[in-house]
Amino acid sequence: MRLFLCGDVMTGRGIDQIMPRHCDPEIHEPYMRSALGYVGLAEQRSGPIPRAVPPDYIWGDALADIEERKPDVRIVNLETSVTDRGSPEPKGINYRMHPANVTCLTAAGIDCCVLANNHIGDWGTVGMTDTLFSLQEAKITITGAGMDEEATKRPTILDRGADGRLLVFAYAFPSSGAPLTWATGRHRPGVNLLNGPGPESAAQVAGEIAAWRRPGDTALLSLHWGPNWGYGIAEAHRAFAHRVIEEANVDILHGHSSHHPIAIEIHRGRPILYGCGDFINDYEGIGGNEEYRPELVLGYVLDYDIAHGLRALEALPYRLRKFRLERASAEDVEWLAARLDRECQHFGHRVQTSDRSSLTFLP
Repeated sequence: MRLFLCGDVMTGRGIDQIMPRHCDPEIHEPYMRSALGYVGLAEQRSGPIPRAVPPDYIWGDALADIEERKPDVRIVNLETSVTDRGSPEPKGINYRMHPANVTCLTAAGIDCCVLANNHIGDWGTVGMTDTLFSLQEAKITITGAGMDEEATKRPTILDRGADGRLLVFAYAFPSSGAPLTWATGRHRPGVNLLNGPGPESAAQVAGEIAAWRRPGDTALLSLHWGPNWGYGIAEAHRAFAHRVIEEANVDILHGHSSHHPIAIEIHRGRPILYGCGDFINDYEGIGGNEEYRPELVLGYVLDYDIAHGLRALEALPYRLRKFRLERASAEDVEWLAARLDRECQHFGHRVQTSDRSSLTFLP
């Protein structure tokens, strides 16, 4: 089975404003009152950005690269409420895009949106409900949020025929900034939350996976966890990752929340992507974390089979410019490879550049 995975896809706020339909630009941040302000910051850095862009605009060069690799499944962490209604949660930063712009996800052939994160409920219960309905109407499967507790805990099941089923489970940790008040209830929409990375949470995940898994299934666990910046991996997170592989028989751990890519580890043949980094956002022009080069992003292509584990892992490098993914320069590819290689060496793995101007992971 070949999968395309990436971290946070944040199509709200500034990006929403350049699409054909967009929400009221008023936002409620202490340092910015209009989403158009983020468009302005990006234009100050990179030049004019077109308006009323086509649905595939934001994906830029990535679409052809993904198509060339022919993944069986495409999974993203959608960190944006899909609504033009609701009231902003009092959390300082609130993302939303107009429901008409869900076509930017279908244009990329996204199969599954992970919704267990700290922005999907930014516009309250109304906004969360609109998000669920908009994705359902677009025929994009979801995991990690739902109209009630039963729906929220239900995995996405992608049946690949002879290749077997892929089960996608998703949870958010409070360490990512996901409010505990967003937890789903018996009759209340919400997010699939875990209290923390302790043994009890691992046991809960193991029980919920076991309830759905059949022989021959592949289980992917998507986790929104950890801080936005920094390369350190919390020991509690690493212990949790190992535990769910050993006790819950997780095949692939898809981590996100960090705004830049962080380390990858292989444990018992199973890949752990601790933090995929943002893939699409409106941060262009925002300063303060230049040491992490947040404008450089990665998409991940994994070849996995249940009998042998991870067979290959390639990371596709891009630069965000004018709210669009451009292929990274040779210099930028080398920078990404060196930084990720440095971090993966902590776990005994290496990363190098390939003859396709991408990054190759060496277990």
